[in-house]
Amino acid sequence: MGMKMGLVVGLGVGYVLGTRAGREQYDKIRTVASKVRRVPIVAKPLDAAGAKASDIVRAQGERVTDKVADMVKERLFGAPASSSSMEYPAHTTYPASPPAPEGTVPVDGTQTSVR
Repeated sequence: MGMKMGLVVGLGVGYVLGTRAGREQYDKIRTVASKVRRVPIVAKPLDAAGAKASDIVRAQGERVTDKVADMVKERLFGAPASSSSMEYPAHTTYPASPPAPEGTVPVDGTQTSVR
C-alpha cells in the first residue's frame, strides 16, 4: 500500500512541477490533493507518519544541536571541540577571576579602593 501511495504522490508532484498548463491546472490539482488528504484512510497514516517524524526530531534535536555547535566552534576557533567533555568538568572548580585594577568599580557596584 505504501509503495502505491508513494508512486501516486511522486507522479502528482512530477506532474505539478513539470506541467506547463499554468496556474489554473495547478489550482485544480491542489484542490483534489487537499480533498484526498482529508479522506480518513489517507489522513490516518499521514498523521501517524508526521507524529513519528516529530518524535524522532524531538529526540534527536539535542544531539544534532550539540554536533552543529561543535562544528561551529571548530571552524571558528580551529580547535576540535568535543561534545563528550566540557572545558571544565562539573566536578572542577572554576579559576578565580583576576583582581580588578586598583581604583575601579566592580560590576556589582561595590568600590574597592580609590586614591
